[in-house]
Amino acid sequence: MSVNFEDLKGKVILITGATRGIGKAIALSLASQGAHIVYNFRDGKEDTALKLKAELLEKGATAASPLGFDITNTKQMKEVLEQFVKETAQITGVVNNAGISRDQLVLRMKEEDVAATIDTNLKGAIMLTQVLSRSFLRAENVSIVNMSSVVGLMGNTGQIAYAASKAGLIGFTKSYAKELSSRNVRCNAVCPGFIQTEMTETLDVKVKDTYLSSIPLKRFGYTDEVANLVNFLLSKTSSYITGEAIKIDGGLYI
Repeated sequence: MSVNFEDLKGKVILITGATRGIGKAIALSLASQGAHIVYNFRDGKEDTALKLKAELLEKGATAASPLGFDITNTKQMKEVLEQFVKETAQITGVVNNAGISRDQLVLRMKEEDVAATIDTNLKGAIMLTQVLSRSFLRAENVSIVNMSSVVGLMGNTGQIAYAASKAGLIGFTKSYAKELSSRNVRCNAVCPGFIQTEMTETLDVKVKDTYLSSIPLKRFGYTDEVANLVNFLLSKTSSYITGEAIKIDGGLYI
């Protein structure tokens, strides 16, 4: 079930990591609200970006703007985003969703994998938001949603770097909210648990059963449930909520 938020129509919202999984579900959901969807893509992914643009417009987006930049390349990201804001439109919503996971037990961890995870999941989100912050001061009803994880709250075996990056997003969320709330810029984090995606579909049945046994609601979440929460946080309906880390995990971490 989807909920309609009238004020999202025409709102210019940037979503990173929007070409698959939860990010794509969020992008399509916001498109159905009539938002102007902005999203990034890396070199060599032009076809995927154009395909997503067609899907977003078909879904009802006011506009869809693919931007070519890598979340880990701050210089490139800054140039592309500043040009977009100057020449096209003021961004008033951000979903920092891009992320990777290179799961390893601590004794097998490689420095390059830790660096890649932190750079993508945490540093990229911080720097993207920093790049846009000056323009936020001239805008109205700015809302940022950082996609953390329940793992960032509770930790998980074999996911030290991933959990650290997601926990870092929560600290970033709370600090940023304190800095810019006086300028009516809100920032919240969403912490999904096990969500049904292409990745969970490939899990062994026994592994699925093990995960499900730890979830009080006895099912994985759906991407549209996460998207509904993100829509709410981006809309003026949540205008008195900032600095929060909201779990959506079926009761996994109570």
